[in-house]
Amino acid sequence: MVVAQTQDAVLDLLASMSPAQLDKLKAPFDTPDHKEWTYLPGDRAGLPLGELTPAQQLLAKRLVELACSERGAADSWAVLDAEVILRGIPALPDSGDWQGSVLGERFFLRVLGDPSGTGPWAWRLNGHHLALHVTFVDGAVSFTPQFIGSNPAEVLTGPQTGRRFLAAEQDLGFQLLHALEPGQLEVALVSPDAPDDILTRHDPVADASLLHRGLPYGDMDEQQRQLLSLLIGQYVGRAAGPIGLQTWQDITEQGIEHLTFAWAGETQPGVGHRHYYSIAGPTFLAEYDNTQDNANHIHSVWRDLRNDWGTDLLAAHYAMHS
Repeated sequence: MVVAQTQDAVLDLLASMSPAQLDKLKAPFDTPDHKEWTYLPGDRAGLPLGELTPAQQLLAKRLVELACSERGAADSWAVLDAEVILRGIPALPDSGDWQGSVLGERFFLRVLGDPSGTGPWAWRLNGHHLALHVTFVDGAVSFTPQFIGSNPAEVLTGPQTGRRFLAAEQDLGFQLLHALEPGQLEVALVSPDAPDDILTRHDPVADASLLHRGLPYGDMDEQQRQLLSLLIGQYVGRAAGPIGLQTWQDITEQGIEHLTFAWAGETQPGVGHRHYYSIAGPTFLAEYDNTQDNANHIHSVWRDLRNDWGTDLLAAHYAMHS
């Protein structure tokens, strides 16, 4: 259902485009920069959101709503709210239109491949602190790499004082940490100093060997396992239901007992308390850090060590059609 609905939505979007818009929006699926991405500020390949008409903007939002859960979509658009607060730039008008806004120049939409054909294709939305990559291969979907960040993590001044971004990713991490027994903490707490950023950064292929192993799920009690499952759900639950269910199935099939939780940095929350955690298993990887700007600046990433960019799906596709 997600695949067919997304195909219809993207074809409607393409049909609404001018030749100049299509020239920026479209690229071959095998374009050399397909796997280049970043969460840092700056330009990206693709069509700036500010060049979409109001009608096209609704179609672009539809793509996000189809790929993401309601919460995942809300977290994605909240990145734009945080950007307004960070930059002190004018907020979007009440109409919500990106045209003419500074925000519209900071985020880029791209379609790779031919959604009307039978071959693999993808769409992506990239900008500062936001990276959504959705790949379609033979009726299956890959949702990663997926990055959501926020600066500030908590608004300290102004009319939105007290608003928090990615709050559950932080709160559940601390809840799990504080639920561990002293012997477990010795394993999970891998360093008193948090790294300055997520360790896998924006590499095309995530290198899980960069992460500390931490405490295995299999060495946790029932309450701790429940907290770790809820924390994983903050990442997996960003995706639309069928995509998230497939991820949980993959985690289970590969052995959920092999997942590990590692913490670095300070063990109490609050602005100024630098902290970091990672969750890693045979296929699943998530990282979170809140270290920059006096520990009020969050980065969070979800990677699939087997199927980022649809790697496994593509291998099966090309084997079938070779």
